[in-house]
Amino acid sequence: MSDEKRAETLGRLMAVGREHSGVTVMFHSAIAAKQGLNATEEKTLDLLERHGPLTAKDLARLTGLAPASVTGLVDRLESKGFARRVKHPTDKRRVLVELDADRVGELAVFFEDWARDIVEACEEFSTEELDTVVRFLAVMAERQRAAAARLTGS
Repeated sequence: MSDEKRAETLGRLMAVGREHSGVTVMFHSAIAAKQGLNATEEKTLDLLERHGPLTAKDLARLTGLAPASVTGLVDRLESKGFARRVKHPTDKRRVLVELDADRVGELAVFFEDWARDIVEACEEFSTEELDTVVRFLAVMAERQRAAAARLTGS
């Protein structure tokens, strides 16, 4: 019975994971479109906001994109005024990509309602349950990052 229950639970997990993935992409696409971005550009801005200035190589590692794709991505973000290339502070041969904080700040308004929804939804769960969700999502993020890297050959 336990194997059947686990199989049924894993099936439901896969189904809800697909649903979550789809609505996440659509949500970020909608936010990105408000500022003339695509979802990849918007999520790259999120990476830069969370990690600070990054090299193109760092962005390739974190996004799973091929280096040539990252170059085009940074070119687009720069031309739209959301990011800029700057000299690395200690290695003049390297270039960092950094955010234009004012321009990225324009995106914050689109996340305010969503942030309130998240806080409200979390009230349904105990701290221990949320700890399990955090652990699960962290593992899944690493696995998906690795899968993306395999797909792009990076």
